[in-house]
Amino acid sequence: MAEFRLPANSRINKNGKSHKAEGATRAKSFKIYRYDPDSGENPRYDTFEVDLDKCGPMVLDALIKIKSEQDSSLTFRRSCREGICGSCSMNIDGTNTLACTKAIDDCKGDVQITPLPHMEVIKDLVPDFKHFYAQYASIEPWLKTKTTTPSGKERLQSPEDRAKLDGLYECILCACCSTSCPSYWWNSDKFLGPAILLQAYRWLADSRDEYTGERLDELEDPFRLYRCHTIMNCANVCPKGLNPAKAIAETKKLVAERAL
Repeated sequence: MAEFRLPANSRINKNGKSHKAEGATRAKSFKIYRYDPDSGENPRYDTFEVDLDKCGPMVLDALIKIKSEQDSSLTFRRSCREGICGSCSMNIDGTNTLACTKAIDDCKGDVQITPLPHMEVIKDLVPDFKHFYAQYASIEPWLKTKTTTPSGKERLQSPEDRAKLDGLYECILCACCSTSCPSYWWNSDKFLGPAILLQAYRWLADSRDEYTGERLDELEDPFRLYRCHTIMNCANVCPKGLNPAKAIAETKKLVAERAL
């Protein structure tokens, strides 16, 4: 029988550190993935106790408290704390989500926190987004037109055309959906993934954009678009409640319709 194991330098070191919350009346444990490439050591899980009576309600509040009071070397991204920027995306109790919108009370028992899966880790909870952003740039995510802009006027849309962008423009590029997709795990070098394909459809659906044919030419590929198998992980984990799988299906429909 074949045995699949992580490379030796990626296996979790079981000798993680524990940090107690002395005098806590209502303590909760957070098991956090730690990795520092400069140390030369394997990854490990450190456990931190947090007094919930002295902590905000969200997982991000607990991480900030841990970094401020117990271990200043803990590394993670965060910015808006309002579910708008997507910076604090990570895997919490097995689900990709935003730490700033994930309530601690929604986590049963000890809370396990790891970086987004199947991305290279820079340090601790910080994955490397270079490739993800390069894919985003590749779809040219801006309005492209061929006709001259009306003098002194904007390019207008009807309310009906504007409504077609609902469920698309809200994407914050947190990568929760793409890193929950097995097709993206195995083929991220060629498959654009749910987040980028949703962003691509946002411009295909925009009535003001005049490069629909060229955009479809770039997307029509066995890997870039058609590696999606519609297992719906992306829609299940999206912290904004969007449906990338639907956007991908609509893109496939546009490709099919122009071939008829």
